[in-house]
Amino acid sequence: MKTFLAVVLAIVVGFASMSLADEASDTRALAEQGLAEAQNNLGIMYDNGKGVPQDYVEAAKWFRLAAAQGLAEAQNNLGLMYDEGKGVPQDYVAAAKWYRLAAAQGFANAQRNLGLMYFNGKGLPQDKAEAVKWYRRAAAQGLAAAQLNLGIMYSIGQGVPQDYVAAHMWLNLAAAQGDAAAQKGRDIVAAQMTPEQIAEAQKRAREWKPK
Repeated sequence: MKTFLAVVLAIVVGFASMSLADEASDTRALAEQGLAEAQNNLGIMYDNGKGVPQDYVEAAKWFRLAAAQGLAEAQNNLGLMYDEGKGVPQDYVAAAKWYRLAAAQGFANAQRNLGLMYFNGKGLPQDKAEAVKWYRRAAAQGLAAAQLNLGIMYSIGQGVPQDYVAAHMWLNLAAAQGDAAAQKGRDIVAAQMTPEQIAEAQKRAREWKPK
């Protein structure tokens, strides 16, 4: 019985591998025709080692081709490669450049990443108010990580005046998406608030809608 199960498992894994390899082959064909989405997807495959051997240099190559065509997701992905020094020399200035291009198109992850660059002063002059600006744009789209960042900024009064009601609202929104850090942060902030302030923050969270 164990042998039979092992054979079945091997067949299933084999089919899955073939499927990933076939997907990579199809994606490469489209990428080589110049389709930006396919170029970005092929970059992701190389970045993750799915369907192709993991190769950060190849990932960066395909992200760059798609980014040059203006695809926001690829611009953000290329920014991440520069940010982390994967497949390219680490270069925070280049990372910020690509994040900004994607952020300007409204790509939420890039907006948050650009906010992080401003917050940490990497590739850009440190500017907490600018960090808040970009966190807010990503948070407004419903990105939990950005909502967490924005909530923290309100809780400690960096880049914005300290505001526990606003902090609780943003942390609560991120917590509702399952962000454990936001859940802890919300509870810490709540301990500094009156029941009336908590009620107001909860009301704002209930009424909030992504833009």
